[in-house]
Amino acid sequence: MKHFRALALAALTGASLLSVGCAVVREQQTAGAYVDDVAITTSIKARFVEDKTVAATAISVETLNGNVQLSGFAKSNAERNQAEAIARSTKHVKSVRNDVVVRP
Repeated sequence: MKHFRALALAALTGASLLSVGCAVVREQQTAGAYVDDVAITTSIKARFVEDKTVAATAISVETLNGNVQLSGFAKSNAERNQAEAIARSTKHVKSVRNDVVVRP
């Protein structure tokens, strides 16, 4: 089931990319960099889905030029830290900014 969710997330992201095409959404990015950033974001979200300690739906991932920003809410510091560790260990990630807030 967890693999199905990861594949569904990847398919959804791919469909979003196809609908946008290779248009540059952000002025400071080339089309290739945009595609790379989408791949990084998709990979991180898929790994969140597979990880039992991270609530993939509660943590948002945004990537710009290989720099990842995490935001949203975690139930514990362990979840927040695990989300950051997953993002940092993902290929092609240059840096991670962790703005996830821990809610009791």
